Amino acid sequence: MRPLVCAVALLAVAGCDNFDIDMRDGGPGTAEAARNASANRPNPDSRGIISYPNYQVAVARRGDTLQSLARRIGVDVGELSRYNGIQPGDTLRDGEIIALPGRVAEPAGGPLTPRPGVDIASVAGNAIENASSGRTSSNRTLDRGQSGVEPVRHQVQRGETAFTIARLYDVSVRSLADWNGLGTDFAVREGQYLLIPVAVPDAKPAQVQTTALETTSPGQGSPTPTPPSAAQPLPEEKTVAAAKPVESTAAPDLGGNTASASSNARMSYPVKGDIIREYSKGKNDGIDIAAPAGTPVRAARSGTVAAITKDTNGVPIIVVKHDQNLLTVYSNVDKVRVSKGDSISRGGQLASIRTDGSAALHFEVREGFESVDPLPYLQ
Repeated sequence: MRPLVCAVALLAVAGCDNFDIDMRDGGPGTAEAARNASANRPNPDSRGIISYPNYQVAVARRGDTLQSLARRIGVDVGELSRYNGIQPGDTLRDGEIIALPGRVAEPAGGPLTPRPGVDIASVAGNAIENASSGRTSSNRTLDRGQSGVEPVRHQVQRGETAFTIARLYDVSVRSLADWNGLGTDFAVREGQYLLIPVAVPDAKPAQVQTTALETTSPGQGSPTPTPPSAAQPLPEEKTVAAAKPVESTAAPDLGGNTASASSNARMSYPVKGDIIREYSKGKNDGIDIAAPAGTPVRAARSGTVAAITKDTNGVPIIVVKHDQNLLTVYSNVDKVRVSKGDSISRGGQLASIRTDGSAALHFEVREGFESVDPLPYLQ
């Protein structure tokens, strides 16, 4: 993590705008660095294409302009220019990532195959957790080496820097720069698409630092020993059921549960409609509320827009931070009307229901890091 500290110090000396220091208690230790170690970016094909199931990117070569890259991969340079917000004649850095507005011919073997089970929580997990209290997370999708996991693709918003984006997703700014071919100043531009590095699981401290420290320097503290309970199996216990299980094959009447406003509720419904999917911890960390395409999506409670990110299909996810360490999450939306850092009143419009895809809003409430059933807050 030393390059990050040095880079921040240089920015402070230069008086750079948007200077942002992480003031969380306690610096990142070796173990934390190990948890956040990033895999290498997948190698592109002979044209420079990295192909994922939901999008493709091109990797620039030394001396490339946007025009020469577009010609090599067979894409209209005007469309590529508008999509990435750069001019056709602009010179690209070696290794710089250029997002493709549509798909080109797949490389041999097709796109990299993602691991199953990626959901809203895993895509936006670090944005949610960092917005909550500044604590780091280890819930990102993991893989080893030449990763087949599809990374989150982040579009840079006004006021964001490489440092704030790296902290948002709990990755090092050096990994972010390596994956996206950023310059030595780590500069990013508004509208630029960045790939968020995928982490390596079970990384040992020696994989992150040059040496794994068995002893610590004075004043640095000592590693926490493994508790005895972790080394010994739990004793066998016989449990007795308090009552016989209730046998029922009747399906729940989800249509009977309708999102309706209550003036006394701690939160208001972001949209009005039937709840078509109920909360289930670990399976559906929120509720899905049916609403016609274009329906305004409103803030359930007054707060501050903590993050606006996107899932792997490029669909926005909005995270709003409230008092009492509460967060609300809104996904399957488009036409976002707020920006990160904006204050929003209860009932203020955040976005609209997507015109493509399912006509429903996915809504979550989180107490700190943990998802909870939104209904007690809404009723």
